[in-house]
Amino acid sequence: MSGTDRIRAGAAVAVAAALALALAGCGLGAGSAPIGVSLLVTQGFGARTVTATSKPKIVGADTVMRMLERNARVATAFGGGFVSRIDGVAGAGTSDWFYYVNGVQAPKGAAETRLHNGDHVWWDRHDWRAAESIPAVVGAFPEPFMDGYNGKHLPLRIECTGHARSTCNAVQSVFAGYDLVASEGCLLCSTANQTLRVVVGPYDTLKADPGATLLARAPSASGVYARFEDGGRRLALLDAAGATVRTAGAGAGLIAAIRWMGQPPAWYVTGTDAAGVAAAVRAFDAPTLDDHFAIAVLGDVAIPLPDGER
Repeated sequence: MSGTDRIRAGAAVAVAAALALALAGCGLGAGSAPIGVSLLVTQGFGARTVTATSKPKIVGADTVMRMLERNARVATAFGGGFVSRIDGVAGAGTSDWFYYVNGVQAPKGAAETRLHNGDHVWWDRHDWRAAESIPAVVGAFPEPFMDGYNGKHLPLRIECTGHARSTCNAVQSVFAGYDLVASEGCLLCSTANQTLRVVVGPYDTLKADPGATLLARAPSASGVYARFEDGGRRLALLDAAGATVRTAGAGAGLIAAIRWMGQPPAWYVTGTDAAGVAAAVRAFDAPTLDDHFAIAVLGDVAIPLPDGER
C-alpha cells in the first residue's frame, strides 16, 4: 500500500461514522417510497456541483446509499468501506466523500441510513485536513427546521442575548415565511436538549453556551472554518487547511451550525458586535445559505467558508 493509500485508510477509520459504509448498498426492502427527497452532490465544501436533483429515483424503503446508486455512478474503496467516486469524481489525498441529511452529518453509514419524507441528502467531497468531522452545516436551509433529521421533528427555539430582540424578531419572521413556529427566549433558559436552537447575539454574549465556545477554537473542534478572536471582537476567516486568510473586526457576522456532545445542531447567528449580528440576520435566508457549510458576512457580502473555495 502506498503512503497516500495509508493516509486515506487512516482517515477512513477516523471518520467512519461520517463516511458511507456501502457494504451491501441495499435498501430496506419493500415499502412506500418517501416523498419530497432531494439529492445534491458537490465538491469543495459545496463550491462546485457534480449533480443535483429535486426528484431522485427512489424505490420502496431505499437507503441513502441505494438512492445514490440509482441516481449516480458510484464506486467504493477499502473493501467497500466508503464511497470513493461519484460520477467520475474521486477522493484523493486528503479529500474524500462525506454526506449529510438535512444539514446534519449522518452518524451511520449510507447503507444503514434510511430515507424519510423531505430529506435533503447532500454528498460533498472535501479536504479533511483541518476538520475530520463537520457535524452540521447551514446549506440545507430551511432544513433541519422543516423536516427534522433522522425522521424526527424537533421544536424550534430562538434564543436572544444582549440587545438582540429586534434581530431575533427578524429571524422569527424568516421562519414564519416557512410556516414554522418558533418560541423565543433567553440563552440556555430551556433545560430541554431536544430542541433545534437558533442563537442570536454578539459573540461576547454567548460565552455561557458550551457550543458557542467552540467558535473560538480551530475547525478540528468546531467544524467551522472561522474563529472568533480577541474575546469576540475579531473574526478570522480560515481556508480549507485551517490557516487564516483574513481577519475582520467591527461589523463582521457569522452564520454557522455546531453540535455539542451529540446534541441536536444549534445554529449561531452572531458577530463581532451588534452591527455584525444585524448583517448576519440580513443574510439569514435560503438563497444566501444554500450549498454552503457556513458563511461569514463582511460589509453585507456573504463569504462561504472555508474562505477561498469559490
